[in-house]
Amino acid sequence: MSEIVLHHVPQSRSQRVLWLLRELRLEHEVRVWPFDKTLRSAEYLALNPVGRVPALEMDGRAYWETGAIIELLCERFPDARLGRGAAEAERADFLIWLHFAETMSQHAAALTQQHLMLRDAAMRSPVVCKLEAARVGKCFDAVEMRLAREGTTGWLLAEFSAADIAVAQAAIMARRFHRVGARGAMVDWLARCEARPAFPVEEGLYDREFYEVPA
Repeated sequence: MSEIVLHHVPQSRSQRVLWLLRELRLEHEVRVWPFDKTLRSAEYLALNPVGRVPALEMDGRAYWETGAIIELLCERFPDARLGRGAAEAERADFLIWLHFAETMSQHAAALTQQHLMLRDAAMRSPVVCKLEAARVGKCFDAVEMRLAREGTTGWLLAEFSAADIAVAQAAIMARRFHRVGARGAMVDWLARCEARPAFPVEEGLYDREFYEVPA
């Protein structure tokens, strides 16, 4: 198998791909990039033309977009049972939850921009922060409802899958801006996800556990 190289910013969306590579037990190299204008360099834009992580080098080419990379890896290594094939009953739910992670991440990304990138507090919008945090809460409600459904196994599908990887990573990022609180099924699920040996514990973007809405 050809060399796999993940271009990664810690505590960003690329953490999902890192986690999946570790769950698949694939040999890979991780190249860490700073979360700055370096991602707009010609070198990096040759890997991902919009200057965002992740980018994954495999088979002599670069792949980008987190959901697409996860689908490709799951299809390439089906024996790990982290994806669901086109003929499987859980295929639709797998795709829904895999791509739902991006919905949650987009709200978390907007809040990250407000709290971290706008370093002058006067530039931050309490209205935007409140709206985006409330939208994160709606996402958390959807996850809680799914996990608390009748006959649940404690995972988004019948067994642990890459859908759990994608949504859990998004939730771990988003809970810095909206507390999980009394959503008991989600609390337990996140604890199980973070306890997995392949889960990548990282420091990077965030300098605190929770960011309050600015006054």
